[in-house]
Amino acid sequence: MARIAVIGAGMGAMAAAARLAVAGHRVVVYERTETYGGAVRRFSRDGFSFDTGPGLLPLPAVYRDLFVKTGREPLESCVELVQVDPSARHLFADGTEAALPNASRAGAVAALDAALGGGAGERWGDFLVRAREAWDRTRRPLLEEPLWPNWEVLAEREPYPSVPHRRLLRTRRAVTLAEIGAFELRDARLAALLESHALAYGLDPRTAPASAAVLPYLEHAFGTWYVRGGMRELARALHERCLTRKVEFVFGAEVTGIVEKDGRAAGVELAGGAGQGTVAEADQVVAGVAPAVLDRLMPGTASAREPGGVAAPQGLPARLTVLLALRGGRPEGCAHRTVVHPADRDAELDRLFGPDTGLPATPTVTVLRPDDPALVPDPAHEAVTLSVTVPAGPEPSAAEVDRVVEAAERAIPGLRERVLWREVRTPGHIAEETGAPGGAVPAPALAAGGGRLLHPSNTTALPGLLTAGGWSHPGGGLPHAGMSGALVSGLIVEGPGFRGSQ
Repeated sequence: MARIAVIGAGMGAMAAAARLAVAGHRVVVYERTETYGGAVRRFSRDGFSFDTGPGLLPLPAVYRDLFVKTGREPLESCVELVQVDPSARHLFADGTEAALPNASRAGAVAALDAALGGGAGERWGDFLVRAREAWDRTRRPLLEEPLWPNWEVLAEREPYPSVPHRRLLRTRRAVTLAEIGAFELRDARLAALLESHALAYGLDPRTAPASAAVLPYLEHAFGTWYVRGGMRELARALHERCLTRKVEFVFGAEVTGIVEKDGRAAGVELAGGAGQGTVAEADQVVAGVAPAVLDRLMPGTASAREPGGVAAPQGLPARLTVLLALRGGRPEGCAHRTVVHPADRDAELDRLFGPDTGLPATPTVTVLRPDDPALVPDPAHEAVTLSVTVPAGPEPSAAEVDRVVEAAERAIPGLRERVLWREVRTPGHIAEETGAPGGAVPAPALAAGGGRLLHPSNTTALPGLLTAGGWSHPGGGLPHAGMSGALVSGLIVEGPGFRGSQ
């Protein structure tokens, strides 16, 4: 039985802790804040409750597997999963709209043909077939196995089978997500639908590789799910599973360094009073923190573990969340999720990813309206969450927040007159809760693109020190964080020869 110290109580770190405890190890989690979940938090006031992190769960099989492997009770015995249907309602700039059914290619084709006409549904359906091929080519090496030593294979090979596009006697193939929209979908509204999946993860579709097509495919193939009571309930269930497996949690415990002994990790240093810290000895250390944080704890480790030796990307986009307590109940039959698309996508992307970053004048806004009595004081009120991708670091002004609410009024007519109060969650809140500089939010790992969107390996240059969570392989998002926990557990339990789940 090994002693394992886990830094941070995020979802990836807790997933690793639960699996390691089942394998017979003694696991202690040291969390800087006073609660678990990382970015998966809850804000409550006056009988209203809101998720402040992810609002929906794609690929629930990751957590189903985690709960099956760590105890007798399956996931559905610990939380109530609800499939969201329609998966999303999209409001386009020209006034048209489309509601896409959950996990149904035929349904999506029919809905888009009816809403947009001109064979739009057929083109989207054909795109999903190609996206499935990209998923099949990358699923195992990118998500279910430790990052290969020859990771360049994933970096150089584009798995998306784009179709030839002839223009001015030249044949071109899509190499970015935006080019898929231009060359293959050939409709500004379909392109906006496609690009919104990348933007939700803070990716610029103009530079994101074509392999980012797996992001909409993931939702299409495996559905979009909501956890009754809010996504925080998933974090609660995972924390309780850890406790059941005898994982120990120490909250309010700031790790200030990683102990090295005889060339390997041997524990963690904890902050103490009067400048005197303590040392918690361990045989293995799992760090569920951002690269910049890890570099402070063990200088040089973060860059050493990066594919190709390149420093981990900083200054990634973050998320602005506006929580709205509304008078008046939720109308029956309204969509759980609505995406409001702006008129000028290029202007939005320039503001988010250009040299002069800032909140766009008309941003893409995702509106979440859960049909969940647990989130409101009574049926005469509604809890609505607005989320927008914003640059990491700068705090949005009140006027910018007003613009977000104004844009959301396209999805909820009369919205501003219904607001009782609002709570704004900025990148600063994310930075405080997760430690990520500027409140940056990691994206899922993607193949191709020269390896820009591959994340650091779960192993590091220091033996005995491993990493889990959104900032390490296979990247950000709830499913990917859960996968990282499985990979770290496998590497510790089975050793360097571990090649992923079978």
